[in-house]
Amino acid sequence: MTGAPWKRFPPILGYCLLSLLLALSILLGLLLGDVDMSPREILQMLYLGPFGDTDEIFMQTIVWRIRLPRVAAAAISGAILAASGVAFQSVLRNPLAEPYTLGVASGAAFGAACAILASVPWVTAAAFIGGICTLFFVWALSKRGNDLDISRVILAGVIVGSILSAWLTLLKAIAGDQVSAIIVWLLGSFSAASWNDALPLSLAFFVILFVCVSNYKEMDIMASGADAASLGLDVSRKRLFILGGASLAVSFVVSRFGIIGFVGLVAPHLLRILFGPSHSKLIPLSLLGGAALLSAADTTAKMWNELPAGILTVLIGGPVFCVILWKRK
Repeated sequence: MTGAPWKRFPPILGYCLLSLLLALSILLGLLLGDVDMSPREILQMLYLGPFGDTDEIFMQTIVWRIRLPRVAAAAISGAILAASGVAFQSVLRNPLAEPYTLGVASGAAFGAACAILASVPWVTAAAFIGGICTLFFVWALSKRGNDLDISRVILAGVIVGSILSAWLTLLKAIAGDQVSAIIVWLLGSFSAASWNDALPLSLAFFVILFVCVSNYKEMDIMASGADAASLGLDVSRKRLFILGGASLAVSFVVSRFGIIGFVGLVAPHLLRILFGPSHSKLIPLSLLGGAALLSAADTTAKMWNELPAGILTVLIGGPVFCVILWKRK
């Protein structure tokens, strides 16, 4: 695809604007709810902390046990998905790649559906196992000798994802009364987020952060299409490390909150256009951009009678991405 390049902006502008959008989305997310609270009351509850001495125990509980875990989960998940999108797009040398390219989301959805259908309580664990098993299966299909064929990775991911989607449709057809629970999980939502999600989300965030920060130079090389082997780079090993780490991080998000589409595709792609392809700048910008985008989507979902955030990211992200493609024809 060709087209006139868009005007590039200084990264500091992106840091400032995205940080402001993220802060506003978080504050609005804390304000919205069944109980009306003023910005002053919200800030007071945050200042006092979860165990601070106050007569407003009810408000303190709402802020610290209901609203804050939700906005934190949305922001961290958005950062994970966007950073994973950067990793996928660089390693696969495809600006249209995203965290679900390898069928991880379909595998996680299939695992969760099986757990729901079997009426077992380990839905999150089943989804995580499904996503990871799918990754390893796609990886095995993509190997050509001791090397990894990039075109086979994408093809295998699409095929495996399609097969799992078909099986998922079959499960929904035979689920009976449990089909609603499967559909609600698949739509993707943060309404049930709690502090119990803090540890796995933090682990997933640090996994993708370590993967990206420790390999940003290698990601520059692979994304450029240069002969990485001639530069002394163990391409196969690096691809396995980066794609594996990114898929692992995404699996944590999908396994807990369902399928949240387009964040890992739109955020890094748009930021690359606006601020350039250098991963030393693109990675932190994508972390902020993904967090701001998903926080804004979840806040909007609360305003629209708890519409699932996964639907909003597709409804908003899809047209935005179409506009980007149209402008760059």
